[in-house]
Amino acid sequence: MSAQPASGAQEATDSRLRVTEIFYSLQGESRSVGVPTVFVRLTGCPLRCGYCDTTYAFQGGEWYSIDAILQQVRQLDATHVTVTGGEPLAQKPCRALLTKLCDQGYAVSLETSGALDIAGIDTRVSIVMDIKTPGSGEAERNRWANLELLGSKDQVKFVICDRADYEWARTVLADYDLTARSEVLFSPSHGHLDARQLAEWILEDHLGVRMQIQLHKLLWGEKPGR
Repeated sequence: MSAQPASGAQEATDSRLRVTEIFYSLQGESRSVGVPTVFVRLTGCPLRCGYCDTTYAFQGGEWYSIDAILQQVRQLDATHVTVTGGEPLAQKPCRALLTKLCDQGYAVSLETSGALDIAGIDTRVSIVMDIKTPGSGEAERNRWANLELLGSKDQVKFVICDRADYEWARTVLADYDLTARSEVLFSPSHGHLDARQLAEWILEDHLGVRMQIQLHKLLWGEKPGR
């Protein structure tokens, strides 16, 4: 069930965000997979990952005040809220939105590419941060300093496209001792790597990571608003 932004774009201010969609669905990945969640998908992203499944969020959308976003979230009646994109941190008011969602008592998560600074994000937010593999085409955009800012409530995600990506991710895992810092998620790139193959590699190497498959794609495919 999707609630689209109201028609009639307004001029941007520091308290407004460009929104692609606000919708209610099951969380498809991360620690809260399967939990009914409201998703606030912000518009725009500075990256162009080869496997991106939300290219429709690169442009368009409508301007929303933070209060209007909060109102729509309340109407969709869930305890969990995920702010995603695009790249949500590309819009400066995203941080204020995260704080206000936390103030309203929601369990809040942020899905971010890891290319932008995560310093100063409300400590109540669970950050789900990608580390871009070579197969994404955007590995050079990783902001490695972000890793020092992550804690036990946060998660690091690798989308694995092939064996070379897996070996690269395994090296990063060891070099930064990531499993001692945060929960680590390995996900097969949809349409590029067989999930069973990735599972076998993880088991062979006894990696201390969580294997995940995107639940929403199994249920609804590539449908927006799900």
